[in-house]
Amino acid sequence: MNAVVDNPSDGDGRVSVSLAELIALRARVARLRVPPQDSRATRVGTQTSRLYGRGMDYAESRAYQPGDDVRRLDWRLTARIGRLHTKLFQEEREGQLLILLDRHATMHFGTRVRFKSVQAARVAATAAWYATKAGERVGLMTFGESEYLQRPRGGVRGALDVCGALARSEVGRAQNRSLSYALGQVAKLQHGANRVLLISDGQSCDDAARLRLPQLMRHTAVRILIVADVLELQPVPAGNYPIEHDGERRHMTLQSKPQREAFQQSLGAGQTRLAAMAASLGIPWHTIDTAADPIDAVASLLRNGGGHR
Repeated sequence: MNAVVDNPSDGDGRVSVSLAELIALRARVARLRVPPQDSRATRVGTQTSRLYGRGMDYAESRAYQPGDDVRRLDWRLTARIGRLHTKLFQEEREGQLLILLDRHATMHFGTRVRFKSVQAARVAATAAWYATKAGERVGLMTFGESEYLQRPRGGVRGALDVCGALARSEVGRAQNRSLSYALGQVAKLQHGANRVLLISDGQSCDDAARLRLPQLMRHTAVRILIVADVLELQPVPAGNYPIEHDGERRHMTLQSKPQREAFQQSLGAGQTRLAAMAASLGIPWHTIDTAADPIDAVASLLRNGGGHR
């Protein structure tokens, strides 16, 4: 169900997002004070983590990943094993942020300014630029109508690649993958990110996700940003509302208060479920609507320990 968008943004920005718009968010993030990411403060538990950049103290070597500095190749280990390996150092720490983006059909809904799918893309791009400025590698995984994986990459190139993937509007065959499935895919990643930002409207949230999240949180700091339409957050005023579905436009009349409250609760069930799950597990989270500026919410969540609990 696609609600007609009021007060649209310029061009088709209400229902789709352009690469230029996502890249332009870099300038806004550049004005923020972004402290370097301290990996030890973002992990769950008491054990400090070692995320490596180009410091002076050698820590260990691992298999080469695309985007690694070729100047840090461990040639002795590479020659002995026959596969490229990179030296890791401790002094300057480099985090990795994986953006987990929900692309289910329910995201193609909006009554104010833009669709949830467009707002989610703007949130993801903002997070990518923020992480890049903080010195983190950034990657993207999508699930729902399209499944895509970009492993975390460093520098501006990593953020640009995320923006490029977000701007591509192709939609594959609907997979109806649940949130628990997506979390399982994240857990399977070799050399996974130390931070994950889930962006979703909560409609894909299932009971199994409550089991997957604590497992992921043993090694990864999880943050959740819930995107919602105003109709999903509060009862609407009495009136006649246009609704569009599969190209067919209809009108729905909502008059009585119980009728309007029931409609809002039905639409907002996903957001309520995901927020409750995050709160119960102690995961920092925020909810923003489709008209909000994502800058503050993203910055708050990606700072160490930011967000509701």
